[in-house]
Amino acid sequence: MDGLLQNHLFATHAIAASGSVVFGTALTYPLDTIKSLIQVGSGSSKQLTASQVINRVRALSGYSGLYSGFEWLAWGRIFGMGARFGIYEVLTAFYRDGREDNYVNVSEVTSASRISRATPVTENKAVVPVIAKLLRGYTPDMKALNHSVGMLSILNSKHPNMVSAIKEYPWMMTGSGRPPSVYDVRRPFEIISLERWGALWRGLCSGVARDSVFGGIFFSTWQLLHQAMLDWKAVGMDPPPSYDEEIVPLSPLAVSLAAGFSGSVAAAASHGFDTAESRSQCIVLPKFISMERKLLKWKIPGKRFEKITGIHPADRNILFRGIWLRMARSGIASFVIVESYYLSITYLVSGN
Repeated sequence: MDGLLQNHLFATHAIAASGSVVFGTALTYPLDTIKSLIQVGSGSSKQLTASQVINRVRALSGYSGLYSGFEWLAWGRIFGMGARFGIYEVLTAFYRDGREDNYVNVSEVTSASRISRATPVTENKAVVPVIAKLLRGYTPDMKALNHSVGMLSILNSKHPNMVSAIKEYPWMMTGSGRPPSVYDVRRPFEIISLERWGALWRGLCSGVARDSVFGGIFFSTWQLLHQAMLDWKAVGMDPPPSYDEEIVPLSPLAVSLAAGFSGSVAAAASHGFDTAESRSQCIVLPKFISMERKLLKWKIPGKRFEKITGIHPADRNILFRGIWLRMARSGIASFVIVESYYLSITYLVSGN
């Protein structure tokens, strides 16, 4: 391992890959922000347009709001793509072991990519101290709370302060208050304080399903296009080449264009799972509601496939909102990442 880290070629590829991922993410992040806001803000009866989203973002936080959260996504993309491509290369090397050439079937590429892509990675004033700990940012509805007190007062009319007693048990107030919006929960500490650590893994099932479908289609389509371009270049060669290594290498531009097209196709096929993940991550679920659901043995709604992939039944008609934005973002990002990676490698290697 020490020898690998001291290898200048490995460091060169790692730096080039990280820089290309950050550059591609930064270039397409506004499209990703608009896409996510359309997915979350659209309902079954209405659909937000890109111009409406941009106007709302500009009114709330200016154009800089289009890059809100960029640092977290950039780090996630660097580690995520590094792990995926690493596992992909290991699996394809396993498939090529013992063969005379380095050819890999499309089915083998699909299975390897699916396995690699499935690798996972303002506070309101509190009423009482107990609620301050359990319901960070919670705004109680006093009218509904007093109505609940009136219904429960027949149980024990001798209690000195029924309202304060009910406030000590916030799960008794389900539906009688307004949980904080996503806009008010901005920092990791606020998320953990309000929703516990499990909120950091919300949308995991739909995310794994999305990345598995995206990776399988992306790598198999890219491999198919790469092989088709090699076969086209081999036409007319005399003698005919026996292995792909005997053919003149493809230009970086051609490989990058193939990657961009593959990214758009894969994004279209996996967009439904991406919508399910975006909508689930933008739901604020306080700790007391999770506790109540666990006590009442609440079951996840939907069919078996929807439960496994994390799709809510109410979102069936809006799963493909923002699909064109995601296709554009994935296509541009894939093209930029591959092209900038090739240019970085050429510059760094020639510089050494």
